[in-house]
Amino acid sequence: MNAQPLRSRNPWRIARWAVAALLLLWPAVAMQFTDEVRWGPGDFVVAAALLGGVCGTFDLLERLRPDRRTRWLTGGAVVLLCAVVWAELAVGLFH
Repeated sequence: MNAQPLRSRNPWRIARWAVAALLLLWPAVAMQFTDEVRWGPGDFVVAAALLGGVCGTFDLLERLRPDRRTRWLTGGAVVLLCAVVWAELAVGLFH
């Protein structure tokens, strides 16, 4: 039997994916209490793809980049890009 720990047990990885799930759950819950939040199925699909891409990129960075500094800088750039895309899709920053 293999005694090596599983990569999926990484607490940071679990926290990342849990935060992504909570970010998707937030508008679903808000829609139950207010009419100001109106997301359709397409909105949830796009948000899930965007958040999944960010979390997947972080998982890939953990495997490919051993040094912390590079992971933090690249990860920060990925989060910033995600925030810009999210804002563009939400309110149209560049129109």
